Amino acid sequence: MDGEVVASPSKSPLPEAFLDFLNKNGLDPSIYVSAHSTPRYIRLKPGCQAQLPEIEAEIKCKLKEVCWLPDFYYLPPDVRIASTKAYQEGKIYGIDAASAAAVLALGISPGDHALDLCAAPGAKLCMILDLLGCSGSVTGVDVARHRLAASRTMLQKYALGDRCRLFVADGTTFSLIPLRIQDPELIFYGCHSGVVGFTKHDVYRNVNDLEISQFGYDKVLVDAECTHDGSIKHIQKFEQWGWTTLSRRVLDAERTDDVTVLQLKLLTNGFRLLKVGGCLVYSTCSLTVAQNEDVVEQFLSQHVSAELVEIEAGKSWPCRQARIPNTLRFDPLTSATSGLFVAKFTKLAA
Repeated sequence: MDGEVVASPSKSPLPEAFLDFLNKNGLDPSIYVSAHSTPRYIRLKPGCQAQLPEIEAEIKCKLKEVCWLPDFYYLPPDVRIASTKAYQEGKIYGIDAASAAAVLALGISPGDHALDLCAAPGAKLCMILDLLGCSGSVTGVDVARHRLAASRTMLQKYALGDRCRLFVADGTTFSLIPLRIQDPELIFYGCHSGVVGFTKHDVYRNVNDLEISQFGYDKVLVDAECTHDGSIKHIQKFEQWGWTTLSRRVLDAERTDDVTVLQLKLLTNGFRLLKVGGCLVYSTCSLTVAQNEDVVEQFLSQHVSAELVEIEAGKSWPCRQARIPNTLRFDPLTSATSGLFVAKFTKLAA
């Protein structure tokens, strides 16, 4: 069927240490057999549809629509787009379809004020701004200044910065005024981002829980730091880096424990900044239960005002239900995408 992506198998062997990791986490190694044939996905910037034939002629490849994802196309994984005129002029940008699904799950509406709590490297940030159009605002936060600088470059390249502001800050404590002594570092803001005309004191003003419940963010995305074991491109890099580095970066149990603590803190702070009735999406590109369902269950046990809700758009997505009802999993074999876990929450009145 047109628009339906089917991944073909690859015979690339996985190291024993990684196979053991998958086994311990209840993951089927066959998920990874289609890794090398997972398509490359791109988003066509709104208003550029008429230039599609020109773009196809330049990359010498027919772009096929992703039937379940508006404005998205897929092409063979070996096709490069970075040197193309369309990419350099900001008409297309690369973003995996599963990552795009996490953004769509937010249900962005005109006028929304959205928070991307782990914003770098910036593709999801750009998509949120594309969906907002000429209203609302987006705040992007990331702890790594050099990675957030890449997000700033993307915003400027795609002319999406007018309604965005970027802060270098710890996402576990970020607020309009920080919870620690050192202010988060504001490195970019557009003319309609809600910063122009205010003093530094106004921008970093402390807000209490009552104010947040009324005037917090409408939508929050927490695409949390993880071990990246579900990210196809990330795992493929170890073939070049050497599989021995996999143990330190992905398989180390102590690191996984640290990551799950961080994930819960990010989810907790993102939810704190959400207004009543707002929606938060939690996602990771890990396929392990510890970084996904376990984090969600622990969070729900600590927050009576949090409710896990169904992702309506997900009914037509090529994914499967995760262990907890209303949560979803993408993987290369089921979805022909990178691996991703997605859960959506709303905040109830206290």
